Formats: sequence, C-alpha cells, structure tokens
Amino acid sequence: MNAPDDLRAWLLALRTPGLGPGGLREALAAADGRIDSVLEQLRRHARQAGGDMLAWLEHPDEALLAQDLAWLAESGRRLLRCTEEDFPPLLESIPQPPAALFVAGDASLLLHPQVAIVGARRASAAGQANARDFATALARRGFVVTSGMADGIDGAAHAAALDAGMPTVAVVGTGPDRVYPRKHHALARRIVAQGVLVSEFPPGTPARPDHFPRRNRLIAGLSLGTVVIEAGLQSGSLITARLAGEQGREVFALPGSIHNPLAHGCHRLIRDGARLVESPLEVAEALMPQARELGQTLASRLEGAKSVTLSAATGSPGWCDDPEYQGLLDALGHDPASLDELSGRTGQGAAALSSMLLMLELEGVVEGLPGNRYQRLRE
Repeated sequence: MNAPDDLRAWLLALRTPGLGPGGLREALAAADGRIDSVLEQLRRHARQAGGDMLAWLEHPDEALLAQDLAWLAESGRRLLRCTEEDFPPLLESIPQPPAALFVAGDASLLLHPQVAIVGARRASAAGQANARDFATALARRGFVVTSGMADGIDGAAHAAALDAGMPTVAVVGTGPDRVYPRKHHALARRIVAQGVLVSEFPPGTPARPDHFPRRNRLIAGLSLGTVVIEAGLQSGSLITARLAGEQGREVFALPGSIHNPLAHGCHRLIRDGARLVESPLEVAEALMPQARELGQTLASRLEGAKSVTLSAATGSPGWCDDPEYQGLLDALGHDPASLDELSGRTGQGAAALSSMLLMLELEGVVEGLPGNRYQRLRE
C-alpha cells in the first residue's frame, strides 16, 4: 500500500462509527500495525454485524475523506499515528490513549518535557497575571507550556510563552481547522507558527461539551505535571487535574483568598494531595527528575538515538563518549542552528535529533532558542 492510500486508510478507520481509539489500537495490535489489514478485519466483522460500521466501510463519505486529505496536504500539517516512532511516549501510558493526532506546527515539540497550565475561563486579573508569570518562567527553563487554548488562564499561558519567544502546545476539543473560542483566531495562528496545535478530532469537528474532557486527558497525558492557577469548584480544570493524578503525574495548585470563589477549586486540590506552589521554581525543581527520565526514554526509543546513562565510575554523562552526540555537537558548532539545518548536517532524522538535543539541553550543554533553533553553551 503506497503512502497516500495508507493515509486514506487511516482516515477511513478513524472515522469508522463505533470503533474509537481503543478499538483501532486493538485492531492494529492484532494486525502488526498494518492499517490495510485492520480495514480488512473490520469489513469482515461489519458484514456479520451490519449497522453503521458496514455502511461507512462499504460506502464512505468521500467528501469528508477529501476534506481530511486536503487539510493534511498543507505545509506543516500531519497525522501523527501511534505506530510511528515519534508518537509521544507519555500518551502510551494513559487510559484510552489516542490512536492518532491531527497536528499543525512543529510535531517534535510533543516529545519535549511539557507542563500544563490550566484554570478558569473567567479568570481574575491576578489569576491571568500568575498564569503569565508561571508560563514565562517555566518556558525559559526549558519546559514547553501546554494548555487547551480556552479563554482565561489557558489563553494567558499560551500568549505568555509565545511573547517570551518560546513554543507552546495547544490541545483543542474541536477539529484542527476550527478555533474555539472564536476570539482566539490570532492566538491559534501564533501557536501554529511558533509551537504546535493538536487535536484528536478530524477536520470540521465542531465544539461539543463531551469533547473537552477528552481533550483534557490529552493535556494531562502529554505533560509531566499540571499547574492549576485558578479554578472554581465546577471548573473543567479540576477534571484535567484529576486525570493528571490518575495518570500518575504531578498536580500543583496555587492558593488564594478564602473569599475568592476561583480559589476554592485549588484549595480542594491541595486538600486532596496536590502540591501547594507559590513560584514557578518550585514546579521546575519538582519536575526536573521526570524531564531527565523522559529524555532517557526518548533517547533509547527513537531510531538513531542513543540511551544516555551516567557512568558509575566517573559520574559523567554517557553522551560524552558517544560518537553520535559528538557528531551533533560538531555539527552545531557555536552559532545557533535550526533542527532542519542540524538534520541536513548530521543525516539524522528530526525525531532522533529532538531527543538528543533534549538530553543536551537538560545537561546544560545546549540552549533552545525561539524558532526551534539551538545554540551550544559549553564544550
């Protein structure tokens, strides 16, 4: 099956009624990851069971599939599939992981250590200021700020990271071609240009209430930790925090006045075991061990990347003696270079380079710069 047919087959499977990401993943596991074999199995099952699945597989809506393919054909867009090596590994460990993600922007950012910043849509001025402060500080410390592009805290966090010249990840509850709320069209364009916008839903999917809890599980799943800035007792941010806790991730909450209804949700989280934090540094220090572990996982997982370990004898990072890491540093030189430039110089794929650069960044050897560029800091 050639690449265009493979992509169409994935889109056909993703839109199959009654299948869902869990069913598709199970079918892929049984078919050794071959999407053409998955469709054959689905058709055999559907012919016995009948119903909407059979109707779709035998007579799919070609206009919908053409819409999906047209969206994906644009530069910077991609269907990131769970069978690909650069699919975010943190999503593999969450309940009901997605089978694929529609991505606009720099997909390699999904491999970087992320921290979610979420909170009330009708946030106070102080809450939005806190969101901006935390997002700016954490972005400058090498964490990618992730949120849901909602009004209030989400939007403030995204904008602050971008204003600091750093990338941000937006996970949306609509199709990747829709913007909700509509006031965030300009923000969405900035995110795609400087970061990445992600959706589990195909193009054309409108905003629906049941989509946002599904989006929230991805925000929590992609992130090493979730910071709740402001939240009322009925806030959807509490869903994200609960999901993060269930996924074994860190949950942080900012305290507030007992007279402020938007602090009550944070106070409940703290009573239930979330970490009370008053500064971004507390979050960064708590998440650094997980960030290093993520880098090691990626280094061992991605093709061409090497596992980075500490030498028991010297205590020095294993990359010091690794020819591929030395080749990357030689290619980087002492002037800023983009990921594409480094890929051309080294012959390494972007996914492998991202994991290696992440480890070097965590070790303080290189620094990530705006525009997905990197600069060497020391020998």
